[in-house]
Amino acid sequence: MSVWQGQPTQDQLSVDDVLKQVKKGIRGLTSRMYWSIVAIAVIIVFAFLITFFGAFNSWVTTAGILIVLATMLMYLSTIVRQYHKLNKRDATVNPSEYLDSLKEYQKNRTKVIGWFYYLYILLISGGLSLYFIEVLQNASTYFKLATYGSIAFWLLFTTFYVKPRIFKNEEEKLNLMIDRLVRLQDQFD
Repeated sequence: MSVWQGQPTQDQLSVDDVLKQVKKGIRGLTSRMYWSIVAIAVIIVFAFLITFFGAFNSWVTTAGILIVLATMLMYLSTIVRQYHKLNKRDATVNPSEYLDSLKEYQKNRTKVIGWFYYLYILLISGGLSLYFIEVLQNASTYFKLATYGSIAFWLLFTTFYVKPRIFKNEEEKLNLMIDRLVRLQDQFD
C-alpha cells in the first residue's frame, strides 16, 4: 500500500492552458506553411515568366524549366492541402475529433513528406541540370564545375542536414500537442 501511495500523481492539466498551447502551436505551423505557400507562389510566377518569355535556343532548357515548374506546382498543392487540414478544425468544438484529426494529419504528413521530398529533390535536380545545359553553354569548364558542384552540395546539404532537423522539430511540436490533448482527454475519461 505504501508503494502505491508513494507513486507520483500526474498533475491535472488546465483545459484553457492546454487549448491555448495547442492553438499557439498550430498557429505557428500554419503560419510557416502560409509563408511557404506565398514564397512558392512567387517562385512559380517567376519560373512561368522565364519559361514563356525567355528566349531559349534548345527545347532541353524549356523542358528543364517546365520540370521545375511542374515540381513546384506539385509541392504547392501538397502544402496547400496540409495547410487546410491543419487550419480547418477548431480544438474547442470537438476535442476528441480534433485529436483524431491531428493524429491522422501527423501520420499522413510523415508518409507524404517521406517519399515526396526525395521525388521533389530528384525532379528539381533534373530540371535544373537540363536548364543549365544551355545557360552555361559558353561558360568556362571551371565555372560549370563550380555551378554543378554548388547545386549538388546544396541538394545534399538540404537532404541530409536541413530536412531531418526541420521535420524532427515539426514532429516534436506535433507530438507535444498530441500528448497534451491525450493527457487532457484521459483526465476526463
